[in-house]
Amino acid sequence: MAGSAVGDAASWSHALVKISPYTFSAVGIAVAIGVSVLGAAWGIYITGSSLIGAAIKAPRITSKNLISVIFCEAVAIYGVIVAIILQTKLESVPASKIYAPESLRAGYAIFASGIIVGFANLVCGLCVGIIGSSCALSDAQNSSLFVKILVIEIFGSALGLFGVIVGIIMSAQATWPSKTV
Repeated sequence: MAGSAVGDAASWSHALVKISPYTFSAVGIAVAIGVSVLGAAWGIYITGSSLIGAAIKAPRITSKNLISVIFCEAVAIYGVIVAIILQTKLESVPASKIYAPESLRAGYAIFASGIIVGFANLVCGLCVGIIGSSCALSDAQNSSLFVKILVIEIFGSALGLFGVIVGIIMSAQATWPSKTV
């Protein structure tokens, strides 16, 4: 029984090392853009539904509170920018060096960068959406609260930028082996 546990762990590690670094890179890039767009859409949904509902009571808030939707859309743009940056990190490697430690490290670095950016932007989109929702509802009740809550929304939007910065730092580890055989 103990031998099979060691064999299972060895087979998992063996499987992970045998997956192409380009596959890890592609998944990381897809997660960066896909999950960022998901976070933006979720935030727009939360903000937009509250904005439309609150605009029934106070139609004056509609155009002013669109800034919250724009902040949510910026989250998707963060994901697109990082996906472009990660895409430029890909380089062709000779078949003999595809599983070299340097290739694996580059693939894992791009994968990790994509995961970090995607999920940071997912949470950022939710954060900005919830704050934008409360901004619309508060503005409908008392227009003097708009700027105060907007400042909080800007701080929430900065969370996505932190994810982008960490993702760019992580992607700096992606150096592929030289093409000389």
